[in-house]
Amino acid sequence: MHLGRFNLEPLSFFLVFIPIGLVLEVIHASPVYIFTASALAIVPLAGHMGKATEHLAERTGPGLGAFLNATFGNAAELIIALMALQKGLHDVVKASITGSIIGNVLLVLGLSALCGGLRYERQIFNRTAAGVGSTLLALSASGLLVPALLHQIVSRQQVPHERELSLDISIVLFITYLLSLVFSLRTHKHLYTAATSPHPREAALDTASWSVTRAVVVLLLATVGVAVMSELLVGAVEHTARVFGMTEVFVGVILVAIIGNAAEHSTAVLVAMKNQMELAINIAVGSSAQVALFVAPVLVFVSYLFGEPMDLLFTRLEVAAVVLSVWVLSLIAQDGESHWMEGVQLLALYAILAVAFYFLPAP
Repeated sequence: MHLGRFNLEPLSFFLVFIPIGLVLEVIHASPVYIFTASALAIVPLAGHMGKATEHLAERTGPGLGAFLNATFGNAAELIIALMALQKGLHDVVKASITGSIIGNVLLVLGLSALCGGLRYERQIFNRTAAGVGSTLLALSASGLLVPALLHQIVSRQQVPHERELSLDISIVLFITYLLSLVFSLRTHKHLYTAATSPHPREAALDTASWSVTRAVVVLLLATVGVAVMSELLVGAVEHTARVFGMTEVFVGVILVAIIGNAAEHSTAVLVAMKNQMELAINIAVGSSAQVALFVAPVLVFVSYLFGEPMDLLFTRLEVAAVVLSVWVLSLIAQDGESHWMEGVQLLALYAILAVAFYFLPAP
């Protein structure tokens, strides 16, 4: 049985929650039920979006393929964030950015190291490429943390300047992302040869390439589905959070991040189990950097179109969570190898942070 089919077929069962969610919305059912149904529907839709994007990128060449990955690599969570942004839920949006970063570094990479390490005593990866990725993530994450540091220094009345600072930082981050594509795809692509040639995900997962038509159709349908379900999800998030005693920050950091990433990044766990740990790290770290350098700036830019500019001012716990995640990643990347105990340690830190966010008082 092909692992690629295994990755999608069981999840396809959850597509039944698309009509269920729509019916619940029409009959004005409890927001908790609507939130649950829409969340379960987004998981397989995100998986199909990620799969279609991978196959489409293989057909279009590295240049356009990089653009497609930048646009659709984190499309599910980007759409959810845009819906929340439209409704003025800035805390949820910023929390989802934090959640995506720590989720990929701690949860995705932790599960990859654990599952891969249980099958192989020691897994090797390119220390230089991993180091570049962790350094890029550290630099990009610092751009998200500076507004919080400045907020502690200046008066609380400097809100307009904080928004201007966030916009300027977003421009810098976006330019850095474009330059990172040049670095990884052109000037230093040899560092990523093992993780990008010939088609590592296809080889590691034993999947056959899709035609361009099939990939485009699946991508468009899944995107529409995610947009519709995200609208329902965001509409029910505030009520659901109150019912379960959760803050909007916890919902964004933990729930939204897991919903948007679960299916797509299960690929990292699957390739790690086939002793492709370098590829797993590339997926996890690359996605985290993409969130900080691409998704966050785009959300700031779009917020101006909605007439309510969003800043990059995060809570102290979010700042601490990102710093701890990047620091632990640098420790793991420096020796060029991993084992299952490192996976346990990453997951333990994620669990600790999740508990802390749950008990974080509402602002």
